[in-house]
Amino acid sequence: MIAPTSFFADYGCHVRILEEALALRSLGHRITICTYHNGDDVAGLDIRRSLDVPWRKGVQVGSSRHKLYFDAMLSLQAVRTALALRPHIIHAHLHEGALIGSVAARLLGVPLLFDYQGSLSAEMLDHRFLQPNSLFLGPTRRIEQQLNRSADLVITSSHHAARRLLQEERLPDGQVRAVPDAVNTERFHPRVLSRADRAALRARLGIGPERQVVVYLGLLAPYQGTDLLLEAARQVVAALPNAFFLIMGYPGTDTYARQAARLGLAHHTSFPGRIPYTEAHRYLALGDVAVAPKLSLTEGAGKIYNYIAMGLPVVAFDTPVAREILGGDGYYARPGDAAGLADQLLRLLRNPASARGRTERLRRRAEADYSWRQRGGELDAIYHMLIARRQAVLTTAE
Repeated sequence: MIAPTSFFADYGCHVRILEEALALRSLGHRITICTYHNGDDVAGLDIRRSLDVPWRKGVQVGSSRHKLYFDAMLSLQAVRTALALRPHIIHAHLHEGALIGSVAARLLGVPLLFDYQGSLSAEMLDHRFLQPNSLFLGPTRRIEQQLNRSADLVITSSHHAARRLLQEERLPDGQVRAVPDAVNTERFHPRVLSRADRAALRARLGIGPERQVVVYLGLLAPYQGTDLLLEAARQVVAALPNAFFLIMGYPGTDTYARQAARLGLAHHTSFPGRIPYTEAHRYLALGDVAVAPKLSLTEGAGKIYNYIAMGLPVVAFDTPVAREILGGDGYYARPGDAAGLADQLLRLLRNPASARGRTERLRRRAEADYSWRQRGGELDAIYHMLIARRQAVLTTAE
């Protein structure tokens, strides 16, 4: 695997990379992950890091000019590792990974699988690395389109993304397959904390026993809807003073805490920062309602899978990916509408029992259709298919 990111760093695409690797390892695959120099090691995984950059030790999130030399050094590590190990397949995450992987795959004559997790140009716009009128946007989109066609197969983190590649990017039907995000349903479930442990953790975070808690766990950024979430929180608290918002994640924790204070939410919010993925289920167990205000139209929404496995009702902006996961059992607001988000949160906080049927259906759906164990089986079949296809081509050529 090629992961052009600071793996592991307790968020979104890192969780997908980790859970795919663990699921494949359980099926007998030997996985080697080439990634940036920074990030946390994971016990039991073979992680090969690029050359250390002492002046950039922090986790790299999103688009940045620093990624240019990060990716250059990762290219050297990935090609060197591929030549040494001679893998049967190159599994490339993100567009930079597809670029690096295409070189390694050609050198070895093995299949390239591109794990697509959203549009490269859309991510740059979301992170405000590029502006809509930038001269670089057109060339970036053309490079992105070329990379989308570079792999033997593209797998996507949602059916919506697969449809987009087929309809808008006009990739051939046989070159795209949806392998949606999933959840570890054995760890994320409604009964992970005893009543005493739940009370103790709430107290540690300054959450009184009378509070009704809205939980969010993910990156903190405008495109994630964090600013809109705080505005919605202000409206919720004005109508329901015992409401409390546990907003977990990073970066910009202090910035958003100060913004919450300016909105009069200092005593109604907690920003504990980065939560280890191994502890995420314990913190989500403190919630009565979960919220997913992400605005991106091309990326996945892995946090929603964790929410529903925990048995939490979910309020989200009505995006194609949120609708794909939650169906008719979600609670939706128009994208960008903070007042609508607040209305749906108030609806659930005022009448928690009304959501029971929906949460039970979503939990059953998570167990039946959204487990990483199931996704591992799908990837195993894809690997064998791609390897067999390549061997058939080589045999015909001979």
